Amino acid sequence: MLANTEKKALIKKHSHHAKDTGSPEVQIAIFTEKIKQLTDHLKTHKGDNHSRRGLLTMVSKRRRLLDYLQKKNAERYAAIVKKLQLRR
Repeated sequence: MLANTEKKALIKKHSHHAKDTGSPEVQIAIFTEKIKQLTDHLKTHKGDNHSRRGLLTMVSKRRRLLDYLQKKNAERYAAIVKKLQLRR
């Protein structure tokens, strides 16, 4: 699970202004970090199908946010993909 301090650091790093917690970039960054952590967890616990389902839903939500951002502002999309080193 993502610690509160890690989450605040991610928000600070990817936000547009001081009180920005809900922009697509921030949400994508948080989902990416959670996905990385869950992927590591599933490498050691191969039978944990409940967590695997959670991982798949997070990947879908991140994908939808990326698609939305690409439609609305291609420059911001390209910047966040490059910053987070996502494939595509």
